[in-house]
Amino acid sequence: MSEQAEHVTCLIIGSGPAGYTAAIYAARADLKPVLYTGMVPGGQLTETTEVDNFPGYPKGITGPELMEDLKAQAERFGTQVRFGMATKADLNATPKRIWVDDTIEITADTVIISTGASAKWLGLPNETRLRMNAGGVSACAVCDGFFYRGQDVAIVGAGDTAAEEATYLSKLCKKVYMIVRRSEMRASKAMQHRVKNTANIEILWDSETEDILGANAVEGVVVKNSKTGELRTLNVTGFFVAIGHKPNTDIFKGQLNMDELGYIDVVGGSSKTNIPGVFAVGDCADKTYRQAVTAAGSGCMGALDAERYLAASGVH
Repeated sequence: MSEQAEHVTCLIIGSGPAGYTAAIYAARADLKPVLYTGMVPGGQLTETTEVDNFPGYPKGITGPELMEDLKAQAERFGTQVRFGMATKADLNATPKRIWVDDTIEITADTVIISTGASAKWLGLPNETRLRMNAGGVSACAVCDGFFYRGQDVAIVGAGDTAAEEATYLSKLCKKVYMIVRRSEMRASKAMQHRVKNTANIEILWDSETEDILGANAVEGVVVKNSKTGELRTLNVTGFFVAIGHKPNTDIFKGQLNMDELGYIDVVGGSSKTNIPGVFAVGDCADKTYRQAVTAAGSGCMGALDAERYLAASGVH
């Protein structure tokens, strides 16, 4: 162990609902957790304006406010919340070794990874502007579809997630345009049949998004047919991007077992990874649900698993 390294019982890497909930439970168990927030304290929810589906907030709450509440609750029980990003890890060492911002070395008896996943975007200037201004651009139909009830919306994507979210939106919205880049979809046959048999979903094949219109909120989407070159303007008020997520797990590759997309494998029904004392919670290990409440639940599991691991190993 380096003489300069700070040693902690429980290190939590990443904030968001999973990280902060893990911190609440770990602190209450007297594990004296230290949490590093990552470069986006609070995670993806800090880019979400209205959160209407998190239990306990009957009038809704903004994403940043929810994250501040969770942070305050974690700190109330003694969690040290620090700004910084884990940049290197040696999880096979005893104790585990983590470097923050390339310079700060931390050793830990247990590590809870809650680094989340980042939505992939098209990269259009107006997409970024309207997304950051909460103007009707979203990467989560289940989270935000409610706000477009009875309206016309567009969704980009061709995989199972896009098909599932298009179907979900079709139950809320008057019309759903599904923008598909190729002449076929990557979604499973069952999901494709479901989309094609839904009357208010119109699939735009061989199409790409050229621009998103609107000063303060989405007022339309310009779509280009890649075969004919034809431009078409869709009169929509919501624009959903469903082209995938990338889990923020690169620094753990080669140490933790992951699937082909980089999501950390956990032992069924737990947060345990292939390395004893290392636990993964939230969206970095969940490509199925990706909801704030499920992330929070898994954060609780991570802290309980860490507490039990320490008790069994005689460290705590």
